[in-house]
Order: sequence, then C-alpha cells, then structure tokens
Amino acid sequence: MKRISQIVSAALLGGMLITAPSFAQADTVSAKAVMETYVNLAHAGFSDALATAKVLQEKVDTFITNPSAETQQAAKDAWLAARKPYSQTEAFRFSNPNVDEWEGQVNAWPLDEGLIDYVKQDAYDHEEGNQFASANIIAGTDKIDAELLKASHEKGGSEANVATGYHAIEFLLWGQDFNAEPKDSGQRPHTDYARGDACTNGNCERRAEYLKATTDLLVADLQTMADDWADGQDNYRKAFLSLDENEALRRMLFGMGSLSLGELAGERMNVALLAHSQEDEHSCFSDNTHNDIAENARSIQNIFNGTYTSTDGTKVEGASLAQLVAAKDAKVSETLVGKLADTQQKAEAIVEAVKSGENFDQQIAPDNKDGNQRIKATIAALRSQTGDIEAAAKTLGIDNLNPENSDSFGG
Repeated sequence: MKRISQIVSAALLGGMLITAPSFAQADTVSAKAVMETYVNLAHAGFSDALATAKVLQEKVDTFITNPSAETQQAAKDAWLAARKPYSQTEAFRFSNPNVDEWEGQVNAWPLDEGLIDYVKQDAYDHEEGNQFASANIIAGTDKIDAELLKASHEKGGSEANVATGYHAIEFLLWGQDFNAEPKDSGQRPHTDYARGDACTNGNCERRAEYLKATTDLLVADLQTMADDWADGQDNYRKAFLSLDENEALRRMLFGMGSLSLGELAGERMNVALLAHSQEDEHSCFSDNTHNDIAENARSIQNIFNGTYTSTDGTKVEGASLAQLVAAKDAKVSETLVGKLADTQQKAEAIVEAVKSGENFDQQIAPDNKDGNQRIKATIAALRSQTGDIEAAAKTLGIDNLNPENSDSFGG
C-alpha cells in the first residue's frame, strides 16, 4: 500500500496521547492524494473487520461443536474483538451507497429478538404492531440457512425484524440482558447449544444452525465490502477515485457529519438517554455499547486526520482532509482536529466508567446524575464538532453537504 508520510504532533489530553496532523506542509497536499488515503483507510478497516469476523467464525464453530462455558466465552470474546475494527468503519456510510445499502444486513439494531429465539415475555419490549415479533424462527420447521435469514430480515416491512448481522449473533451468544445484577450482561447458558437431555430451552440443534448461518453470512458480507475497497479491481474504490474531486470530498465530510450528529449523537446516544432504556442501546445484550460509541467517534477522527491503526498495530496514514483544509484556513482545520480529540476524550470517559463497573445501561438510568452528564457531554461534543465539519466543507468550497436535504446531517 502506498503511504504518504505525515508529520504528527502529540499532545497529552486527559491522560491519553492524541496525535494530530502537522499543517507545516499542508499546501503540498492535493485532493487526489486525500481521496487515495480515504480508500486506503476504508480497505484497511473493512479488511480488519473481515479478519476478526473470521476468528469469530472459528470460535463459533468450536462452540457449537463442543458447547461449554469456556468455548462460549471464547466466542463472546471474539465477537467483542470483531466489533472494534468494524465500528471504526462506520463513517464510510451515508454518502457511499455501497456501504449504506449493505450496512442494514450487517449492523441493524435494535432488534425484536423474539423473531429469532425464545424470550422472557415479561422482560420483552418489542415494536408495536410487529406481527413477527414472536415468530421464533429457531422453534419453527423451516430449513435454517442464509436464504431463510435474508428473507426474514426486515420481514413484514419492520426494521425491528433483524435476522442477520452482528447483533443477531450477539443475542444468540449472550441472550437477553435482564439486569438482575447491574454489572452483568446477558446470561444465556451454554447448554442452550447442548445435545440430548443436556439441552436447555429446546431446539438446541436449530439454535446452533442459526448461529452458524448468521456468522457465516456476516463473514461473506464483510468479504464483499473488503473487496469493494481493494486496489486493482473494477469496484467501488475505482469508481470513488474517478469522482469529481469536490464530490469525493463532499462524500467524505458528509459521512463524518452524518455519523457524528444524526446517528451517534442522536439515534445511538440521545434516544437511549431520553428514554432511559437499555432497549435503545446499541449492543444491549453484551453491554458493549460504550466501545461502539468510542470506536464510532474514532472513525470520524480517523478520516479527518488521515490515519488508522490496524488490529496488528500497523499504522495506515496519508494525505489528510485536515491538511487540505489547513491549506485554505489553518484555524478551521486546527479547531476541528481539537474538537475531534475532545469528543474522543469524552467518549473514553464513558468507557472508563464501564471499567469501574458502571455499564452504559446504568449510566443512562434516570437517577444516575453523573452517568447522564457523561453521556450528555459526549453528545454535546459530537454536536459541536459537526458544526466544524460543516465549516471545513465550506472552507473547501462545498456549501451544501447534502443537496437532497437542507438539514445536512439529520440531527
């Protein structure tokens, strides 16, 4: 992979080392070089998501072959590891149609889990009017394969009917989170996959078939997306690099702003906070929402700063939007770089609270003043940085990031 060296400056912010691009040579950066960095970052991120999903696939296969507490935990750990690189790809959504049209099968949430498997009815809130909210595919008789899962996804026109992707796998590994103990996530027993008389809650063989089918489908979907950004192919990467420069820059910045405001600050955080409901948190079965938030914030930062750290520690970097904007107005660029770092710091405060035993679903509880404030501070930072994303776009001569909607970022 061709890389353009980048001078970086480091600052210690709230105990974290934050690196930001130097603007000393910003006037030498071209839009074409920034576009090249962007597609390289996308390919690296989706390739890491694919590689970690393949590890998850291996651990799931081992678990369903030999169900035990240990093999189940190994599959859970692999799912958690797979979420990190995937969550750093989400700023490639919204204005890249290949990603936006594909994402629903991979990362849709929240889901009405009764579509898939048994649920505890007195602890089950489903979408009103969803006729398939208790369909329980696993208890049925239809052959469980990729085609059934795809046909069941958003069945009846309900977005709550999520039959595939990370969160379907999450539910099948963790089960519902009843919060009997605030620090606990879902407590699905490994015996839900046991054979013979050891099987709990029935249909263990079909449950294993479902888990395998949806995990295999996730790997196949991620392979498609990694291929879409690979070099030397007749694919979306090639199409992106052939775009008019202003259109390509618009897509980059629109993806950043849309994730920042409408999606992360809005759908993923503010909705859950206002409702004080774990049903509205992103990874509600595993209690991994804090990491989803932090890595989503990093996704936005990665694109502007033109850098990504792979799961093996390799750093992918190149000509950045930060440098390109700085060539026009250094202050605008420096302000956004600083705000992205501040948002990351505030998101990491949510993560640190979880390490102390206060999960996201506890931080959004109505009587948790400090937890609520932590979430509100991150939402405010995301909203603030979005205004600076728009300012960066205008600096580059892009006056309307979303020509189809005057409300650019849906927030």
